[in-house]
Amino acid sequence: MENNQTPKKRIFSGIQPTGNLTLGNYIGALRNFKLLENEYDCLYSIVDLHAITVRQNPAELRKACLRTMAIFLASGLDPEKNIIYFQSQAPQHAELGWILDCFTYMGELSRMTQFKDKSAKHADNINCGLFAYPTLMAADILLYMTDLVPIGADQKQHLELARDLAQRFNAIYGDVFVVPEPYIPKVGARVMSLQEPTRKMSKSDPEDTYIAILDKPEIIRKKMRRAVTDSDNMVRFDPENHAGISNLMSIMSALTGKTMDEITNEYDGRGYGVFKDAVADAVISVLEPIQKEYDRISADKAYLESVMVDGRERAQSIAYRTMLKVRKKVGLAPMKL
Repeated sequence: MENNQTPKKRIFSGIQPTGNLTLGNYIGALRNFKLLENEYDCLYSIVDLHAITVRQNPAELRKACLRTMAIFLASGLDPEKNIIYFQSQAPQHAELGWILDCFTYMGELSRMTQFKDKSAKHADNINCGLFAYPTLMAADILLYMTDLVPIGADQKQHLELARDLAQRFNAIYGDVFVVPEPYIPKVGARVMSLQEPTRKMSKSDPEDTYIAILDKPEIIRKKMRRAVTDSDNMVRFDPENHAGISNLMSIMSALTGKTMDEITNEYDGRGYGVFKDAVADAVISVLEPIQKEYDRISADKAYLESVMVDGRERAQSIAYRTMLKVRKKVGLAPMKL
């Protein structure tokens, strides 16, 4: 009997293990990942190779990788339905990264805005890895014949480079790589910094600017009360003129499902103090169960090890098939897995 079922499209996303995963990461990424696992073939990579463009404490980096994996699992991702793995444990990432380096032009990389930003932040360590970072990111994506990549506005340049490299390689060697498309989630909100609400919440910024997924309730409440608003003391959604309160409303809406009008009506005339406490309550009610599950999973070292091994083997299996094809096309001898 023939199986006429259409194969699932593949989604790839990579998250750096350094820093603390934030409420923005949860609302914009992790929460949505859970919604995708039945409809798509999903790979989620903890991109530790990308992390070492900045000097890392080795022991801390290994802990951060396991912490990130535990947060993925605590957020509800099923390791049987998704491939969750460490980038460095599939060496084909680095191999394809080098091959694609040979198809990437210096001018393309020098125009990358993130290279300019990170060079300014780490002026004492502007290394080749930082410069070639987008090519390795392209390799991450193309290695798995990825159809769709969830991206934010700050990653558009990198996805465009991946598309350009896939098309360039295919034009020379035939139909080798899938040309990836951006994935725009059906639900989501752009969560901004608590102290600079015109900028995206980022785990690489100072701690008072973001809420970490593992922040305890008293810390969440303290950060929320100190969040930048304005002097109007009116709960209304106007991102252009009132970015601070609008950001808090976006968080409330994303976590409770309430519309902006419903939030405005509920908190009309009650002031920012009451509203900030209500947003803190909403955040805590979502994050506390995740934190409890994280504590349980983190304590089960054997389970984490099993997820790591399974993810590595499944990721390598796909990556190996891609590299057999790529190696043949460019004239390199085949490798056995």
